[in-house]
Amino acid sequence: MDGHGVSRKGMIAAVYWVLLCAAALQGSVADIPRFWKKSVSRVGSSFVLPLSGNVYPLGYYSVSLSIGHPAKAFDLDIDTGSDLTWVQCDAPCTACTKPLDSLYKPNNNLMHCENPLCAAINTSGNQPCKTPSDQCDYEVEYADQGSSFGVLVNDYFSLKLLNGSLVSPRLAFGCGYDQHFPVNTPPPPPTAGVLGLGNGKASIISQLSNLSVIRNVLGHCLSARGGGFLFFGDDLVPSSKIAWVSLSASSSDKHYAAGPAELLYNDKPTGVKGLKVVFDSGSSYTYLNSKAYQAVLNQVRADLKGKPLKDAVEDKSLPICWKGAKPFKSVHEVKNHFKPLQLNFGKGNAQLQLLPEAYLIVTKHGNACLGILNGGEVRLGELNLIGDISMQDKMVVYDNEKKQIGWVTADCDRLPKS
Repeated sequence: MDGHGVSRKGMIAAVYWVLLCAAALQGSVADIPRFWKKSVSRVGSSFVLPLSGNVYPLGYYSVSLSIGHPAKAFDLDIDTGSDLTWVQCDAPCTACTKPLDSLYKPNNNLMHCENPLCAAINTSGNQPCKTPSDQCDYEVEYADQGSSFGVLVNDYFSLKLLNGSLVSPRLAFGCGYDQHFPVNTPPPPPTAGVLGLGNGKASIISQLSNLSVIRNVLGHCLSARGGGFLFFGDDLVPSSKIAWVSLSASSSDKHYAAGPAELLYNDKPTGVKGLKVVFDSGSSYTYLNSKAYQAVLNQVRADLKGKPLKDAVEDKSLPICWKGAKPFKSVHEVKNHFKPLQLNFGKGNAQLQLLPEAYLIVTKHGNACLGILNGGEVRLGELNLIGDISMQDKMVVYDNEKKQIGWVTADCDRLPKS
């Protein structure tokens, strides 16, 4: 989502129905084709998928996945801030996404209430199933007040591992037939759904790991020039130079949360400490809590005094924009007027450096805008989100086995070869 809203579908994806338990995943093994069962015990392979999209003007990165038999390609918005993967269902609906050539058609593969998976969905507020044979409905609501309602299904995902092997695990996901999007926001991306990559058991990465297809590790490399790649498994994780921080130990967290972190501006303390930081590819921009946001804004504005930049209040692309003597063509023309930000984790053992190009965009009007937004204005409370803008040109690795997240500067334009 561009502009003032909280990313196009999800940031913190406050999922009201948390899906999946190990028993349900074990139950899906029986649905794997016989020719493939021999290989599911092999752990350590990886696969890489090219990405499309950009931070601005699109506001999202997407991946194409082949689902079903025969396989059909679906473009999905990648989201490490939520667990449930869902695809727009070929069913009557209201306020749905509209990729007419990318609708998923169920084929006697609805998941029923008797499945242990469905029992894991029942929470306060969710209507219990009347009979074991009822279809298993899901509902997921995101922090930006968007939501998806539908039915759980399972189907084959066609994947090519780096070693050349082809695998087709059967995975659970949502067939969404009633999507709602926040009012007064730009239209949703023209994708067929969302690829949930969070660390909960409903996530595709968790399902693949429980089926012993790959290790429970994923990563992405978002190019500032557009595109990049997404990978599953640990074969591409760098052996050196990567900065690692431990994930939050909170069992209620379904997100990739780290911290506490201290905020610095140009290597100097801002006085803001103890930040809980969530890495969320479902958010176009970076969000800081009100105190941290104000500290950054004050530092930036103080630093711009005497420089040839003026407020561009007429540009509504983002809340804070500046214009120069003539329109800017790229961030590189304006970045020298700004200083880097840093987030120091723990005792300074790991630092996330945000150069000006990791928090600025240049709009179609030629103005520079601050891609850090006030999370307090979108009900994030004390949470701080590292969005796509701040993860560009970095390989970001989510290691669920070692409970850590890492990052390293990388060339995201070069897709790793098998």
